Amino acid sequence: MTLPDDVELVAVTKRYGAAIAVEDVSLRIPRGTYCCLLGPSGCGKTSTLRMIAGHEIATEGDVIVAGENVTTLPPARRGTAMMFQSYALFPHLSCLDNVAFSLKMKGVDKTERRARAGEFLALVQMEKYAERLPAQLSGGQQQRVALARALITRPKVLLLDEPLSALDPFLRGRMREELKRLQRELGISFIHVTHGQDEAMALSDLAVVMNNGRIEQAAPPREVFERPSSAFVARFIGGHNVLPDGGSTIAVRTDRCRLGEPGNGPHLPGRVSAVEYQGALVRVALTGADGEEAVALLPDETFFARPVAIGDAATLVWSPADVHHLQAA
Repeated sequence: MTLPDDVELVAVTKRYGAAIAVEDVSLRIPRGTYCCLLGPSGCGKTSTLRMIAGHEIATEGDVIVAGENVTTLPPARRGTAMMFQSYALFPHLSCLDNVAFSLKMKGVDKTERRARAGEFLALVQMEKYAERLPAQLSGGQQQRVALARALITRPKVLLLDEPLSALDPFLRGRMREELKRLQRELGISFIHVTHGQDEAMALSDLAVVMNNGRIEQAAPPREVFERPSSAFVARFIGGHNVLPDGGSTIAVRTDRCRLGEPGNGPHLPGRVSAVEYQGALVRVALTGADGEEAVALLPDETFFARPVAIGDAATLVWSPADVHHLQAA
């Protein structure tokens, strides 16, 4: 027997009056998938997450969780749990009682709910802080408590609304690893809204790029990066030059471009407009005669063997094998 997808969206549309936030979105999220919804502000990713959670009701279409149509069900009956960007911990309750709160609302006795809350604090490595108040915790520690509180309900799907945005870069990296570990250990689907391309690439099994309320591309992150479906995806994900090519549009990865002499292969002559040292890599930007901009991401030893400066004439070259043709707009 084939098990149903954890989440399926069927032609889902969300309107707020005359404004369309999400338009005709269909998506399947297989069991045990880490899915990231990403795109610029206003693209519809948070509205999509809130429709799955039940905090917004779809204007049209269906939301299906684990084979059950939950389109009109309240959040508590959907088999999902949501972790909010603000964490929304109760300031007057200890970590343990914050985690146990939903069980208290369900009438679970105090001994059992505190024991189970302790297990979930241990799962997120916060058992030592069980009696502390939220104000006594760092941002990363508060996030772990919020995770435990969401997971104690044993959801079929965990929904995360930009959970790492309030953390500093070092903690974001640590928490990315923690989220992926938890998702693998629990074996449930996580659906994670982010505007961070690096975050989506690092975490997701399925990356869903949205634009103007629609899905531009939904695929494994390596496919999205190496074979973007459109100029929008190539530009948003980053790491690509998007260039005209005889009436069509192509994408070329910046790390596959180099500075060299124009030959018979593809190239772009111009002048260096920026040089940015990034440690192991150096980013060199060129502007062509027609105003076209392109970038080469060079290993530091390659750059410093033949350095260039802003204003220098230079030619960007790449291999025909590295050209990816994009769909027409």
